[in-house]
Amino acid sequence: MKKHVIILAAACSVLSSCGVYTNYKPAASVPDQLYGAEVTTDSLNASLGVMPWQELFTDPHLQALIEQGLQNNTDYLSAQLRVKQAEATLLAAKLAYLPSLALAPQGVASSFDGGKATQTYSLPATASWQLDLFGSIRNAKRQSQALLAQSKDYQQAVRTQLIAGIANTYYTLLMLDEQLAISRQSEEAWKETVQSTRALMNAGRSNEAAVSQMEAAYYQVKNSVLDLEEQINQVKNSLSTLLAETPRDYQRGTLQEQQFPTDFSVGVPVQLLSGRPDVRSAERALEAAFYTTNAARSAFYPSITLSGSAGWTNSAGSMIINPGKVLATAVASLTQPLFAQGKLTAQLKIAKAQQEQASLSFQQALLNAGAEVNDALSGYQTSHAKSDLLSKQVEAQQKALRSTSLLMEHGNTTYLEVLTARQSLLAAQLSQTANRFSEIQSLITLYQALGGGQE
Repeated sequence: MKKHVIILAAACSVLSSCGVYTNYKPAASVPDQLYGAEVTTDSLNASLGVMPWQELFTDPHLQALIEQGLQNNTDYLSAQLRVKQAEATLLAAKLAYLPSLALAPQGVASSFDGGKATQTYSLPATASWQLDLFGSIRNAKRQSQALLAQSKDYQQAVRTQLIAGIANTYYTLLMLDEQLAISRQSEEAWKETVQSTRALMNAGRSNEAAVSQMEAAYYQVKNSVLDLEEQINQVKNSLSTLLAETPRDYQRGTLQEQQFPTDFSVGVPVQLLSGRPDVRSAERALEAAFYTTNAARSAFYPSITLSGSAGWTNSAGSMIINPGKVLATAVASLTQPLFAQGKLTAQLKIAKAQQEQASLSFQQALLNAGAEVNDALSGYQTSHAKSDLLSKQVEAQQKALRSTSLLMEHGNTTYLEVLTARQSLLAAQLSQTANRFSEIQSLITLYQALGGGQE
């Protein structure tokens, strides 16, 4: 017996060196300067990626919409069902360690040449159990565990995307609301300008060309108001799709009253491994491929199965006895592949190639994550820096419009200067609103790029 234990231990050592019993080691490092050389990655403050979405999106109307989306969105519900399927697969893999039991009762009535019929019966309960000496069941279980974790990462990715999508759509509505309000104010101002120019023409201080130019600009602004109203309706429809409901009007705040945290960091790059669901999912795929390769290696080794049966029967060879007696059998079988060597070798090569592909996909997922963080952070910083400049630009354009309007009324300037000043003011106001939205959108993208919105 001691000799058998020594042989078994030596065999397990050999199999471990071949990779049958080896465990996957998670990644613990990332490429240098993953966020870019110019991006600071200190983690003195709370990382944006682990911040609860309720702390980032404080607008109560938006919070209600996000809660509704998490309850009703069909993609998110499908992702949850995918997790349940993976849990069932893992349970089946765990049960493979247990013996399989079956009850197969049989009864036969026979008669020869019209003689008295005889009845025979058997009530066997059979059991079989595969010994996992060579890791086939273990690798299958670990592969199922990796696939379950991958399905949970997919669910988290859908959740993060859903939260970011609802927030982006909501803030798009706020931006369009503000641009619509600006355009309507400009429409009224243009209407007054047309009336003033017509009055100056009647007084002999202007001409028909000036009135026509002012009217053309006025109608252009009216058209832009209609375009904005159509865009608002389209965005509402997009929001209703995310919320899995029919289109309706939504209560919302204003763009100017939105407040966001300013004291945050993006965290160190290695946190992407635990924060970004797509990165985790790529690594889970690599882990599953790793155990698939192990399983392909274990296929070269024999499989050992213990089976047996126990029950009652009244058939004892050529005799029939009543009452029946206990019948028990025990069998051990070993199956060693002999003529499938080419097929097993090909399967191992395929598994190795798939594992290498999964490794490359994981590396690319890391690089993509770093690029997305860099883009979002750079966009946020740029928009934030432009906000003060655009405010000064709007203020300067307002002064220019007041000055040119007064000069035209006193005959010291032409209508073209007033026209240019008013158009420039409208463009500056719309640009200021768009930049504020761009700043918010970059922050949302950064939040999503860092894996925010975790449960």
